[in-house]
Amino acid sequence: MRRGQISLELMFLMIVFMLILVYSINNVSFSKGPSVEVLKAQIALESKSLANAISNTISQVYAQGPGSKATTYVKLTYLKDSGYLRKAFSGDSIFITYINGTCVGIPTGNELHSSGDNKNFFCARSLYLRDLSQTSTFPSALNLDGKSVNGMVIKAENLPGTLKVVVEWNPEEEESWYYITTTKELKININPGG
Repeated sequence: MRRGQISLELMFLMIVFMLILVYSINNVSFSKGPSVEVLKAQIALESKSLANAISNTISQVYAQGPGSKATTYVKLTYLKDSGYLRKAFSGDSIFITYINGTCVGIPTGNELHSSGDNKNFFCARSLYLRDLSQTSTFPSALNLDGKSVNGMVIKAENLPGTLKVVVEWNPEEEESWYYITTTKELKININPGG
């Protein structure tokens, strides 16, 4: 009888450990349930961090005046992984625009949402107050809360582990934003007077 009681306890412990293992695997793989929400939160934080880093670099150049230049390096983990973007947002790219600060979105199809449960658009203000989302500075247009906004779309597979962001203020050049896939860098020229 003692042996039967020990084996039941051992079986119970094994079942508990198996449940913990299955839950851990689901959580680490972001395959379903609460882990997808954790993945969404991680991607949102990284998007906000990227927007903040770009806006801060633009603010630095703007504060220094014409002829200034600054470079920032941003570490990316989730935004460069199309598998993560698909699991969390059903997308495989990021969208960058500038609305009085840098905004980074993870499009779901052609749609971006700045609030609510489907929020996939994150902004960080800058000292350089200008709305470029309705200009030809950016080549692509998506729907943000039902309104068309221009920006640049970058496939996750084209993003590096560390993104180089180069911002300058060259008054002789037009306002421009380019992502160079060969060198994996984002080049920005601001032109407040242009």
